[in-house]
Amino acid sequence: MELFDIFLEPFFQRALIGGILIGITAPLMGTFLVLRRLSMIGDTLAHVSIAGVALGFLINVYPLAVGLIFAILASFAIEWLRKAYKSYAELSIAIIMSGGVALATFLFTLGKGFNMNVTTFFFGNIYTLDQADLWIVFGVFVAVLLTILTYFKEFFLMFFDEEAASVSGLPVRIFNIVITILTSLVIVAAIKIVGALLVSALLTIPVACSLLIAKSFKQSIFISVLISEIAVVVGLFVAGVWNSAPGATIVLSLIVMLIVILMKKRIKV
Repeated sequence: MELFDIFLEPFFQRALIGGILIGITAPLMGTFLVLRRLSMIGDTLAHVSIAGVALGFLINVYPLAVGLIFAILASFAIEWLRKAYKSYAELSIAIIMSGGVALATFLFTLGKGFNMNVTTFFFGNIYTLDQADLWIVFGVFVAVLLTILTYFKEFFLMFFDEEAASVSGLPVRIFNIVITILTSLVIVAAIKIVGALLVSALLTIPVACSLLIAKSFKQSIFISVLISEIAVVVGLFVAGVWNSAPGATIVLSLIVMLIVILMKKRIKV
């Protein structure tokens, strides 16, 4: 019974709540990002937001708030470049990611004389979540869930055929901006949980798993969320018992599930 005593610890309970909430929102947004061929946008916005976090430390402003501003600006830049390079949309991600890494490195250099504890934002530490962090994650969860439930049909049409959606009268530009802002919110909320280096895994790997076994779009969303939640709970439990990095164990749990599903699919074929 001692093995499960960790579930009684307040820090673990906070981590579990935060992980479960982000475990729902990340694959929800990830499904739409995959449909837009923007699977790597998570990595890009995470690296740009780290530059914002560094600036926040330098100017003594709440780092995640500055990181969110940077992420939103970067997502708008990606959308603008995506329109400029219609045949090479992936260039927008590469350009912004390069700029984000360069800016973050530059700001870290400026902050050498300061106490800049950015390790948590790079690698994540879900056990350090406090009450304020939980409220932020919960706010992002509510915003994402309400928006997707309200405009599910519109998003579905837009991401499968943006031109048809535009012709039918949908305000495609506004919906793109909404998705852009929601994606930035999810990424910034997830950074402290799994870290900037692993945040895209929560957005994409559950979706990759679901695409192999789902028979419909709605089923794909449900399965991706389920897989994400299993990985969060298992990953946190393993990390708590073995005293390992929680973000890493969550992502490794996702990869193990993906490998298992791929092997089963191969056996059936």
